[in-house]
Amino acid sequence: METQSPPLTFDHFGIDPRCLRVIHSMKITEPSPVQAQAIPIAIEGKDVVAVAQTGTGKTLGFALPSLTRLAQGKPGRNAMLVLVPTRELCVQVQTVLRDLGKAMDIRTVAVYGGVSLENQAKELRQGVAIIVATPGRLLDHMSRGNIRFEHLRILVLDEGDRMLDMGFLPDIQMILRKLPVDRQTLMFSATFPPEIARLAERMMRDPERITVGAIAKPVDTVRQRLYAVQPEDKTALLLKLLEEQDVTSALVFLRTKSRTDRLGTALKKQGHKASAIHGDRSQSQRQQALDSFRAGKIKILVATDVAARGLDIDGVSHVFNYDIPMAADDYIHRIGRTARAKASGDAVTFVSPAEYKALESIEKTLGHNIPREDWDRAPLVLSLFHPPSERTGPQRSAARHRRRPPARRRR
Repeated sequence: METQSPPLTFDHFGIDPRCLRVIHSMKITEPSPVQAQAIPIAIEGKDVVAVAQTGTGKTLGFALPSLTRLAQGKPGRNAMLVLVPTRELCVQVQTVLRDLGKAMDIRTVAVYGGVSLENQAKELRQGVAIIVATPGRLLDHMSRGNIRFEHLRILVLDEGDRMLDMGFLPDIQMILRKLPVDRQTLMFSATFPPEIARLAERMMRDPERITVGAIAKPVDTVRQRLYAVQPEDKTALLLKLLEEQDVTSALVFLRTKSRTDRLGTALKKQGHKASAIHGDRSQSQRQQALDSFRAGKIKILVATDVAARGLDIDGVSHVFNYDIPMAADDYIHRIGRTARAKASGDAVTFVSPAEYKALESIEKTLGHNIPREDWDRAPLVLSLFHPPSERTGPQRSAARHRRRPPARRRR
């Protein structure tokens, strides 16, 4: 009879005991697959490129080995730099590093736009070991002489693909030119497009490549569903689903800032505890909305894609794509906000007849059709994607996933 080996725990990796005490107090014992592969390599000081689905615990994958390495000697000023694409992710990552670093007397600071530059400069001048920053605001401080990196030991690029999507490549290249060549570089990303591969080749030294799970695929515990709907019927359908389904907390994604505000207002008028966040909201407004959502004070957070990547919000039961995203990667990252940390969740997408090309792109990336839900006002939406297992010949024909014609409206 074969004996089962004991489960792998964080105690196996040589992580600093002070870090271990912190994560044990948080009831975190078993590493996720990306953590199990990245930590042993990173703790040896090697460069790492880790590609893993969103919601798989990449932050601890670089935080634990980096803090362990910094604690082996005197960390020094500006010893570690973490670059992230958004303000929200900056705050989130800095919070994780701050809580772990407190036990080791390692100070951190978050550097991002939308708040006082002078307050950040004061902290930087006082000296910290770890800086978590968005590229644009970091360059502001560097140009003013508020920060130098001659003692940098570790560079982390978190959500590397998103930073390139958002046009940060020129900023990143400017920052890299000011950093020591002799350093450890860790890159974490949900996808690995050719642009990321070229950037890794230029900025890293023989990195170990880790790929966990299928690239650009959602986790299996996300239940995906699709509703065909005319644009003018979306709000009524959303309100119907919010009433009928067991929605404990929901993220609702739209494309534009103005429509995000309008939908947030409409939901509140119907008695829902909702708030909206987008790029035109001040950082304090965005942070207040996120804190209220995390604390359960509001049930629905209506957002543009500013919140689609990187946010670690536990317990989101539903993601609603009020507007179907135009890019398949954005779809993956949006629905990755639910079913985190081994939980299950629902991802509901609205699609109108004119958006069939976006639907085809998403389904082609997924490799399957998203299950269609029937409802009484569903219009006809064509899906041009057929999984290979469903194709009957070399020619692919358009499939009607909604057979009957749309209901005729009364004039």
